[in-house]
Amino acid sequence: MKEFDVVTPPGREPSQQEVLSAARKQLGLPASAVPQTVLLKCSIDARKDVVYRYRYAAYPPGEEYIPFQIPEYKDVHDAQPVIMVGAGPAGMFAALKLLNLGLKPVILERGKDVHRRKADMAALSRTGVVDPDSNYCYGEGGAGAFSDGKLFTRSTKRGDVREVLYPLVAFGASEKILTDAHPHIGSDKLPEVVENIRKCIIDHGGEYHFDSRVTDIQKLDDGGFCVKTLQGAEYRADKVILATGHSARDIYELMQRRGAPLQAKGFALGVRVEHPQHIINSARYHGRQWPGMPAAEYSFVEQVDGRGVFSFCMCPGGILVPSMTEEQTVVLNGMSNSARNSRWANSGVVVSIEPEDIPGDNPFRLMDFQRDVERKMFSFSGSAQAPAQRMKDFCHKVVSEDLPKTSYFPGAVSAPLHELLPDMVASRLRKAFPLVNINIRGYYTNDALLLGVESRTSSPVRIPRDPETLECLQVPGLYPCGEGAGYSGGIVSSALDGIRCAVAAASKA
Repeated sequence: MKEFDVVTPPGREPSQQEVLSAARKQLGLPASAVPQTVLLKCSIDARKDVVYRYRYAAYPPGEEYIPFQIPEYKDVHDAQPVIMVGAGPAGMFAALKLLNLGLKPVILERGKDVHRRKADMAALSRTGVVDPDSNYCYGEGGAGAFSDGKLFTRSTKRGDVREVLYPLVAFGASEKILTDAHPHIGSDKLPEVVENIRKCIIDHGGEYHFDSRVTDIQKLDDGGFCVKTLQGAEYRADKVILATGHSARDIYELMQRRGAPLQAKGFALGVRVEHPQHIINSARYHGRQWPGMPAAEYSFVEQVDGRGVFSFCMCPGGILVPSMTEEQTVVLNGMSNSARNSRWANSGVVVSIEPEDIPGDNPFRLMDFQRDVERKMFSFSGSAQAPAQRMKDFCHKVVSEDLPKTSYFPGAVSAPLHELLPDMVASRLRKAFPLVNINIRGYYTNDALLLGVESRTSSPVRIPRDPETLECLQVPGLYPCGEGAGYSGGIVSSALDGIRCAVAAASKA
């Protein structure tokens, strides 16, 4: 097998003749040969002229392409249970893997199912009232269910990404996610996919328990666990997979009480940056546009004063949403529907915060720092409205006299973000924005709005685990997993970590 590229103008797919001709040339075959070709990846290359780049694999006659097969989901109605705390990507894919391995997943989710949680998110946007168990972070599908469903990951060493992408297609996602360079599902499509995963798990004998906030995990004398919920229910199993997401602060406190040796972990904090989408399109497509071209994306990394400043969770054609999980805080995130057709582009632009940046040895010190900034934003606006500032005004330390329109439904209030943000963050952002303009022409503009705060980039706490068994140190049989444990970031890497933890738990069952 050999790989090769076929390049076409925007809006045109390669013809079969073009693909076969390129495959023969790559394999050194005569014109009469008919090699098998498989599309691997499709991307837009805008480094010079804007083109579509298609990467194929070519198999010569006699060598067969073997497509990926999803492993069988077994009936586990009467099988040994494994408790899963959390129904986000890590929890869902750990549960699916347990079905492959013949074990029964019992999923405890503090929030509501993916459809019922929509009403609570709508109320949060409309009234600013936060349901601490059902919001943009908590509930079936986790934080990723309503933030575009981006599936791009560089974490190829964590496992085979096909173990995530192919099941997602089987459960309702577009087949394009198998070949798009930056695949996404869309916040309008993800609920159906998540619901189909739940139906599969239940049909094969697994259990889902919503409105079940875990309040205690007790190690029993026989080596197993008793998991208790706020609602008074108790569940018992020999193994527990802890997949609670990056914002479950109460779980960290529980783990500390139960003797887990927690660690402060670096994360990133900054602002949500919103541009009119046409500015990003013009910058990325060199001022041109073709029918059918998608809303343009961008990404960047800058080094400023010894710390990374980078874009995070970029949502082309997207909107901004409130992502707080506690009262009297303001937190923003971005999302896009599958069409990515809003008038705005938004992205987190954040600064790396390392444990040495915050004095002390308390494992919660970065979490407390994160919460303090979120509360400071609320203290200024007094509501779910986001403190905001035009980009150049922020860099010049000038409060904006007025603000451009924003997709953020609760609204924005003009604020001195250059003062509200910690200086270690604000000073680096001020230096970074003009630098970004070198590669993304028009990015540095007062038509861009900065809104505070983007703070839930990843967990600021890690639950250490054995690198071989993946068990929590000092709590054998408990498997910290995914973003909440500090071992992944994003849907795909979290799902892969869930699969790894399921395999580890099954190996000792």
